[in-house]
Amino acid sequence: MKNLLEFRNVKYFYQTKESEIEALSGISFSLDSQSFTSLVGPSGCGKTTILSLTAGLLTPSSGQILLEEKPISKNDDRIGYMFQRDHLFEWRTIWQNITLGLELQGLKKDEKKVALAEELLKKYDLYTFKNKKPRQLSGGMRQRVALIRTLVLEPALLLLDEPFSALDFQTRINVCDDVYSIIKSEQKTALLVTHDISEALSMSDKVVILSKRPATVKEEVLLSFEGDTPLHKREDARFGGFFEKIWRSLV
Repeated sequence: MKNLLEFRNVKYFYQTKESEIEALSGISFSLDSQSFTSLVGPSGCGKTTILSLTAGLLTPSSGQILLEEKPISKNDDRIGYMFQRDHLFEWRTIWQNITLGLELQGLKKDEKKVALAEELLKKYDLYTFKNKKPRQLSGGMRQRVALIRTLVLEPALLLLDEPFSALDFQTRINVCDDVYSIIKSEQKTALLVTHDISEALSMSDKVVILSKRPATVKEEVLLSFEGDTPLHKREDARFGGFFEKIWRSLV
């Protein structure tokens, strides 16, 4: 399927005590299957609102949002969401954290899902930590656990809401590589919201640039860099030119 996700002229208004505010004004873009797309734009322009609409947490005022050619629904189980914090429960083991979604959906005894959880832990070097508590893991390992917890539910689309923003710069670079490699290895489609232009460029096949509120799509920038990891892509000679192009569009 070429268009896994499609926004069709989506508008969104929210109410304040004084007035009705237009947050999004006719947003249209699409994500190809197994692609990685980033949303960038001025602070407060509505990037997280777009993720919330995609996740079914909000309902568009008008327009359509289609996933696999079907409308998004509330709490749509085709969608996985990674937040700014890893939201691991410190009193639960890594295994208990990873299987939390299965537990909540009544799938804790689903042999196929449990086998997938074990497979992912082994594949991404976390199996020996399955009985540890989150506080015993590094920041990068915690983010891998959070991602695997999402992947166990086998979503069609991953939403990433600045999942690296709480990490120091060096850890952030390494975790970007980890998360990118896992998403590509599992052949998932991802939509990332970030304020970091370099992060957007290094991880994405496409960057969607939003205007200030009420947000519209100013431009979609298609990318193709040398290198198989975000870190290596940053070394591409064209990287600086794309950075300047997006930065100028934002300012």
